This record gives sequence, C-alpha cells and structure tokens, in this order.
Amino acid sequence: MKKTLVLVASALLAAPLAAFAIGPVAGDKSFTVSGSGSSDNNFDESAYGVSGELGYFLTDKWQAGIRQSINGTDTDGNGINGNKSGNRWAGSTRGFIDYNFLDGTYRPYIGANLGAIYGEEVSNTGSAGLEAGLKLYVLEKTYVNFGIEYSWLFNDTNDFENKSNDGLYNYTIGVGFNW
Repeated sequence: MKKTLVLVASALLAAPLAAFAIGPVAGDKSFTVSGSGSSDNNFDESAYGVSGELGYFLTDKWQAGIRQSINGTDTDGNGINGNKSGNRWAGSTRGFIDYNFLDGTYRPYIGANLGAIYGEEVSNTGSAGLEAGLKLYVLEKTYVNFGIEYSWLFNDTNDFENKSNDGLYNYTIGVGFNW
C-alpha cells in the first residue's frame, strides 16, 4: 500500500516537470481533424460537419496553416433560393495564423483567418475572422483541440464595411498531432 501511495505521489509530482517536453517546437507540422459546427450571428440556422487543418510552427508559439470545413444540414427553414426545406452543404477554406500561449499541457491560442465560403444555397463569399481556443496535450505530440471562430462575410472591401455585423460562428472539437 505504501509503495502504491509513493508511486502515485511521485507521478503527480513529476507531471509538471514532464509538461515541459510536451508540445510543438519551431519547424513542427500539425494535423487536426475535428467535428465542427457553424451558426449565423443570431444562431438561427446551424450546421454540423467535419474540419481538417494542416499547420506549420514558425516558432514554438506562432503557427500558420490552412483549414478546410465541410458542413451539411437538413432544415425546414427558408433557403436563399426560397426553398422551404431540404439538405444543403457548405464548405469553407481558410488560411490562418495563431499565437499559442504557455508551455506544457494547456495551450490557449488566439489568431486570425482569411478565406472563402461556398456551397449549395450559400452566397459564395469571402470571410475574415478572429479565433480562439485551447489545445490540451494528452501525449507529448497529441492534443485535444477546442476552438471557436467568428468570421465576417464580404464580397469586396466596400461590402466588408457594410456587413461588419453580418457573420458566422464556427466551433470545433477534435484531435491533433504534431510531428
């Protein structure tokens, strides 16, 4: 019993020391696959899907990459083309840059992205947004990612100024790997 107690106490005390070896270093690549969701800015229409992300760590803290999302929904609401219901799909492709705070197991991040949204019954449009999240490292190079983005939609720079209140939320939970 004493040996077990000492072993458990040693593991708990060693965990913070092991945390320094966890996570990416400059030059590491990352791949994340996530379940995702998106909502308009009033949360009236929502969709759920899959997102994939490929990134590169410019430094131990700065990460840049590309993200692809595919969402689908089956709604009874009014579509853009006047359809009352049906299945729809939408995709988005975004480049991103994030700053990862802290070292160790918990890595909150903030960043920005720029890309496009397209699909059925979706106005093909540009998007620019801010994002935040948390990477929880469960192994040295494996993490669970929780993220949220808000993207403003635009067709050109004048449209962006006129629609600064018009955007959408995208939220993800997934698993990622550094190598």
